[in-house]
Amino acid sequence: MQIKDVMTAAPVIPVIVIDELRQAVPLAQALVKGGLPVLEITLRTAVALEAIRAIAAEVEGAIVGVGTLTRPQEFTQVLDAGAVFGVSPGLTPELITAARDSGLPLLPGVMTPSEVIAARAAGFSALKLFPAQQAGGIGMLKALAGPLPDVVFCPTGGITAESFRDFLALDNVLCVGGSWVTPKSAVEADDWATVTRLAAEASGRSVSQ
Repeated sequence: MQIKDVMTAAPVIPVIVIDELRQAVPLAQALVKGGLPVLEITLRTAVALEAIRAIAAEVEGAIVGVGTLTRPQEFTQVLDAGAVFGVSPGLTPELITAARDSGLPLLPGVMTPSEVIAARAAGFSALKLFPAQQAGGIGMLKALAGPLPDVVFCPTGGITAESFRDFLALDNVLCVGGSWVTPKSAVEADDWATVTRLAAEASGRSVSQ
């Protein structure tokens, strides 16, 4: 898959932090059932790589990605675990090289117009605006659309159930990233029905489908 294929597969990419490995597969299944198959498993916990491996192997329909890529050596690790795309909070020459060498489709993070131009010069025209709200949110995305009409975004950071549709209404936004569909209280309680409901509300899918 190319990164734009990933971004157009669903309107919302859940940003997922998995603390307990046993929660990985049922959480992913709940999201896929609710119509959000594109999953960003962040490398923020000790079980993240194992969680990626389990979801990739066991959850039918899941498009498994990895977030918080910040070191070049992580590209090989996540590919071995089964990830099919990566997301980084920023972009460095080392990450550019790692993405090219590994072949892992990368959605790199940017925050300023200069970073957008630098990323585009490196061959990336699909970017993650991060942290979206702190970077200017909808106003920033509208401002970027004029001088950089060939760049599309997945804004992430501060996006909520109340605001995500406003972001999706912009022509240069293909999808959004967010964690509201996986509230910590529901995950800790193994309340997968709530996760599925929130995913369905975000995707527009009927859970009965």
